Amino acid sequence: MEEVRIGVLVSGGGTNLQALMDACMEGEIHGRVVLVISNRDDAYALERAADMGIRGQFVSPRDYRGEDYDRELIRLLREEKVQLVVLAGYLRVLTPLFIDEYRDRIINIHPSLIPAFCGKGFHGERVHRAVLESGVKQTGATVHLVDEGTDTGPILLQETVSVLEDDTVESLQKRVLKLEHRILVKAVGEMCLELGNENIGGNHEASID
Repeated sequence: MEEVRIGVLVSGGGTNLQALMDACMEGEIHGRVVLVISNRDDAYALERAADMGIRGQFVSPRDYRGEDYDRELIRLLREEKVQLVVLAGYLRVLTPLFIDEYRDRIINIHPSLIPAFCGKGFHGERVHRAVLESGVKQTGATVHLVDEGTDTGPILLQETVSVLEDDTVESLQKRVLKLEHRILVKAVGEMCLELGNENIGGNHEASID
């Protein structure tokens, strides 16, 4: 069974990307990250990819209109024969065009227990601040498939962590991030095993006009 070819979309530092690349190198995942795309040219994730010898690509949203941006992403992913797409801190909403191209093969990691503290506007520190302000005693992380909604796709994995009385946004974020790394690696590993046993040639030679 050949390794599944993974493409990762990022916008920031890329710690989840690093966890994935390390897990692939160590054989925890029967797959290989072959392409990293960022919508920001200053994303440190691109440097992480370069350090691992993986192709990194900045694609500026300013250069495209509407779905043309996602058409360019699809073109790049097709070039590398990507079979599984992972959103690792990617701060753009995917268009229906992109979702149709990789239906049920797009994974996202979110720093809360969906359906709590998710949806439009809930990302990064905003999630953890909202958790602390709400007074809940538990939070966590969720890996889910991506559909046309925001954080509405089927849940693949969740893990919880207690919210401590003296938690700050920073301390809570750090503990949740450890969960993110663990469950993202596990979910991607399981998906790669599933895809590796399927005929996933799909429609990648079809037109995207």
